[in-house]
Amino acid sequence: MNTTTVAPRKIRLIMKLRKSGITDTAVLGAIERIPREAFIPPMFQDQAYEDMALPIGRGQTISQPLVVAMMTQELKVGNRMKVLEIGTGSGYQAAILSRLCRRVYSIERHKPLLEAADHLLSKVLRIHNLTVKAGDGMRGWPEQAPFDRIMVTAAARSEPPRALLDQLAVGGIMIIPMGPDKASQYLYRITRHEDGYECERLMAVRFVPLLPHIAKNAPVDESDEAEMILPLALES
Repeated sequence: MNTTTVAPRKIRLIMKLRKSGITDTAVLGAIERIPREAFIPPMFQDQAYEDMALPIGRGQTISQPLVVAMMTQELKVGNRMKVLEIGTGSGYQAAILSRLCRRVYSIERHKPLLEAADHLLSKVLRIHNLTVKAGDGMRGWPEQAPFDRIMVTAAARSEPPRALLDQLAVGGIMIIPMGPDKASQYLYRITRHEDGYECERLMAVRFVPLLPHIAKNAPVDESDEAEMILPLALES
């Protein structure tokens, strides 16, 4: 992408996010500093700063900037926190989180995506407070638990995986989409208290499903599996 066109496009995106309810200046600053175009395949470079999800391969997408911003804002990340992300994908959301917290641990079930994201994050962008691994995100990362914050970027059907709830620190927050099908998914914020969990419904969304195990490396038919990640309506 021509560097002379990046700045105005990025400014327009930041202004749109502000108008859409993103008020956290730290979140907006992270989005401004992280080059979204670096996470997008060459054929979609001209759409890097459009507010839309884009394909990244393996039937997955890089999330719409508004969804990234909203999920990050609702996670309420502090600079001394340890964060777990389920679903590395392109690495873009993990990069945003890395600018806001002490340490990010991110799990991806698609090894080709993980390898590309790891190279970009560690070698190209030189982000050093971020660790990624291939694995079953539904099992979390018990060796590094507990986590102050957990972000899940794929939709559970009816309830969060028990392992992730167990790995959330007391006082910690999890952001996770849930719903029985793509037409009825909502984003939820779950807060762990001494005596249990509090669950708040935030907004309607569409995410790929949260699946167990490491994915097989067979080619994926993106025409069948790719989908947009879009906010459908904000809860009043």
